[in-house]
Amino acid sequence: MTEKIITFENVSKSFGSITALENVNISVDHGEFMALVGPSGCGKSTILRIASGLDSPSSGSIDTTTKKVGYVFQDSTLMPWRTVRKNDELFAELEFIDREVIKKKADDIIELVGLQDFTDHYPIALSGGMKMRASLARSLVLEPELFLFDEPFGALDLITRGRLNVELMQLYNSKKFTSLFVTHSVEEALFLSSRVLVFSGRPGTIKGEFKIPFKYPRDTEIRYTSEFAELSGDVGRILEKFS
Repeated sequence: MTEKIITFENVSKSFGSITALENVNISVDHGEFMALVGPSGCGKSTILRIASGLDSPSSGSIDTTTKKVGYVFQDSTLMPWRTVRKNDELFAELEFIDREVIKKKADDIIELVGLQDFTDHYPIALSGGMKMRASLARSLVLEPELFLFDEPFGALDLITRGRLNVELMQLYNSKKFTSLFVTHSVEEALFLSSRVLVFSGRPGTIKGEFKIPFKYPRDTEIRYTSEFAELSGDVGRILEKFS
């Protein structure tokens, strides 16, 4: 039996009189890449906050087998006064890891995300895509077992977003971290994930689940196949019906 790294059981979340989530049940397998799609305000980001321990459910339960969690937001959240290397060493410093170990890990990860020529640059000198690579690297230094992505590429132009999708796919193939990935893009969800959950409008409930048949590693050409188009249409119809 595949190990479950995190499980939500009948989870609901309210903020005052507003119910954001209602009776959500999710089980994420170790090594799985799961995408969550749905309209704005349906509670997708709230699920990530609960998964990270930053928030707790109003009712229901959550069980996780790891505390090694990485979190990447839509904003890169880089410290403007720290270089790329110093930003990527930050979380490890907070964990009081040996400085030489931190430096070696940071340098290895920076090279992995293709920023080795920018280690001493400050965020102001980086493009939007480069900032997101640095943000990914910062979390990867801690070698998370569960990676939470809250629309990390949502603010980027279409071409840069497509490139970072491919780069994230390569990182996933290399590291095999378990992922919960929130996005508004159906195409992005289908390209990256092994399973897609479709949420209704508020209160967020799961209205569809799709197992993605494409094997890893994936080529960008799958986006132009009839099977991909059919899946995209199926997900889109559920979104239209329940948004």
